[in-house]
Amino acid sequence: MPIFRCLLGVGGLSISLLVHPGDAPDNTAAVQHDVVFAEYSPLSGSLEVARRVLTPLNFARLEREAARKNVKLRDYPIDLANEKFALFVPAQAPPQGYSLLVFIAPWPAAAVPRDWISALDRHGMIFVTAANSGNTENVLERRIPLALIAAHNVMQRYPIDKERLYIGGMSGGSRVALRTALAYPDVFRAVLLHSGSDRIATAETPLPSAELFKQFQASLRFVYLTGENDRLNLDTDVESRASLQYWCAYDIDVEGFPMAGHELAGSRDIDLALTALGAHVRPNPDRLAACRAHREKEVSEKLQQVEQLLGRGKAGDAWTQLKKLDLRYAGLAAPKSVELTQELHTEP
Repeated sequence: MPIFRCLLGVGGLSISLLVHPGDAPDNTAAVQHDVVFAEYSPLSGSLEVARRVLTPLNFARLEREAARKNVKLRDYPIDLANEKFALFVPAQAPPQGYSLLVFIAPWPAAAVPRDWISALDRHGMIFVTAANSGNTENVLERRIPLALIAAHNVMQRYPIDKERLYIGGMSGGSRVALRTALAYPDVFRAVLLHSGSDRIATAETPLPSAELFKQFQASLRFVYLTGENDRLNLDTDVESRASLQYWCAYDIDVEGFPMAGHELAGSRDIDLALTALGAHVRPNPDRLAACRAHREKEVSEKLQQVEQLLGRGKAGDAWTQLKKLDLRYAGLAAPKSVELTQELHTEP
């Protein structure tokens, strides 16, 4: 049985951990290996991914650089004819349609964890994961697009309940799943954070546009599943949850994972986590409104500070503050942040 090496980068350190994904039994007819999909998702195109995942100033820089060099980004950098997926489909579809878990693994192979099959079947949940989408692959060019392509094609083939469409991953894949959910809250309804998470509103997890972020706050559920002995990731989980709450996302669940380190969950623990994915708790509208008002005031004040520096002729200081603002607030500060770069007459 293959064992894949999971590389976890935290605080500039690279930690090598052994993770066993579990092999799907060859005699399990519901598990399909080496699946090839034919359709690209409109949401997985290079420009769309960049627009959603990069900060506004970085995206503007990308567009200008492409125009300056008179080049066009490839619509789809992935050749689907050469991509393989693993797929589990339960024996029977629930009356409302299957639920779907798109899983981003830290390892290179496309495998359905053997111990998860019974739980997936009980939940009427399709599981799909891409090959060559592990921690060594490019996030924007492969890992996020492959997840979106997988979701799109499964929805074309099977009746899927869109209110039970989930993104998840383990370790480094979990971190990419969070980033994907942040950029695509109009697609996914919950995210499974298995032994890996980050704070949001950082250079690695920039905030999307205000419109998308409102969907993220109001309709996304976050389920954390980390081994009780995985101290490093338990600590980052605490920071991640605090960050979500600061940014007005409250539908959070923490599932116990006893007597475990940095390892794949067994059948009992994944069953509890899958149940938790669908148990949405809608935020208190007054609490959500008050939180949003605080954050919107914060963004407005930071933009005003940049404008004041410009008004005093301190373009250098204004530019320094604008770059910090773009990293911190990203899409929430746009389009004003991009307009201010034009006033500065400088390239971000």
